Amino acid sequence: MAISEADIKLLWGRAAGFCSKPGCGEELTRLVENGKNYNVGEMAHVIAQSPKGPRGNGIGGDDSYDNLILLCPTHHREIDKAPEGLFPESMLFAWKTAHETRVRSLGKELTFKDNEELRQSVSFLLAENYVVWKTLGPNSEVAQRSPNSNAFSLWELRRLDKIIPNNRRIINMVRANSRLLTSKQSLAFAEFANHAESYEDHVYDRKDTYPLFPQSFSEAFR
Repeated sequence: MAISEADIKLLWGRAAGFCSKPGCGEELTRLVENGKNYNVGEMAHVIAQSPKGPRGNGIGGDDSYDNLILLCPTHHREIDKAPEGLFPESMLFAWKTAHETRVRSLGKELTFKDNEELRQSVSFLLAENYVVWKTLGPNSEVAQRSPNSNAFSLWELRRLDKIIPNNRRIINMVRANSRLLTSKQSLAFAEFANHAESYEDHVYDRKDTYPLFPQSFSEAFR
């Protein structure tokens, strides 16, 4: 049974495209000059599919998101080739939970001294997202000019490991520093949070419609 597209997106998005082993932090996508970008991440089974495989426990595991962890090739190989018991399933599940929790908490720890400092940090992340959308998105020049290029695949990756994590970081930063907001910014942020959370759901499981990015948010934090 193959890993479903929904589970692949969920795993990559929640791990933000980084190895889940503590202390590794390797980014698992590669951008090269000739445009043939690729990823090196491996969706490793915590409980092996084979009953006799690593941590198979005589039963084997499935291909669901709940039984997968995103790793770099080095640590995937190290874990699966290690003596039995050195990397128990409980440890791998703990790694996954801790890594995904850290990804979703980024920005909460930041305290800004004034509105200007917060605005600059938000603007930087918005700019990163805009460049990804402009150069790779469905309406980008490359997508329009070469519909069969690998731009769509790269767009799918960048939504998972750049746009969604950046959106989450913006939400966390603003909520952690809500005391600095003007009334206009508070309203614009509420609209952005509604968009970002709905968009994340859409990326993981396509929806017919969702709230689009509110231009008012960009204007309020420009």
